Amino acid sequence: MKAAIHTRYGPPDVVRVWEVEKPTPERDGVLVRVHAATVNRTDCAFRAGTPFVARPVYGLVRPRARVLGSEFAGVVEATGSSVTSFQVGDRVFGYNEGRFGAHAEYMTIPEDGSIALIPAGVAFEEAAPSTEGSHYALSLIRAAKVRSGQDVLVNGATGGIGSAAVQLLKSLGANVTAVCATDHVDLVRSLGADRVIDYTAEDFTRDKQTYDVVLDAVGRCKRLM
Repeated sequence: MKAAIHTRYGPPDVVRVWEVEKPTPERDGVLVRVHAATVNRTDCAFRAGTPFVARPVYGLVRPRARVLGSEFAGVVEATGSSVTSFQVGDRVFGYNEGRFGAHAEYMTIPEDGSIALIPAGVAFEEAAPSTEGSHYALSLIRAAKVRSGQDVLVNGATGGIGSAAVQLLKSLGANVTAVCATDHVDLVRSLGADRVIDYTAEDFTRDKQTYDVVLDAVGRCKRLM
């Protein structure tokens, strides 16, 4: 099969398309024929080996993961002997940070990894890009231990992480105030925000409302005591 390979750190031109052996799923693994994948911030950081302090994870001298690609969508080609949640022919999508592998014609992922069935009517090209921002948003929400009924402010509500956070927070029953620019007010409301602050017209840092959690998608998540 063809795969995009990098054997050293550097800019995008360190990546080459090579013929490599098709992977075989482990006992608890799923083999996916990839129909769509993305090149996102996570892939770019691992390809460049930055920041340097992360090299013990990436690989100190050369990359451990030669085939990148964390977001994917495709069709199940084969399953391991113990897999029960997926079957051949299923349309699936997911996020495979750490193991990577989506920049290839085929990839494997554990059955209990971040993989799910694609909803009916959603194209591969729509499903694949939906996972990285949602993954990080959910991690922040869980770290902040957000509960139903809490008041949460999301700064940067139109980026990949912020827009996912608004939707996930509403699904948890939180009261969401979202911060964005004028052109995106209607979009953020459509995502479920209860209140929208246009930062070009109002300084949200002077907002008199108090919040249980401020999720800064531009910076980091902070829990207010």
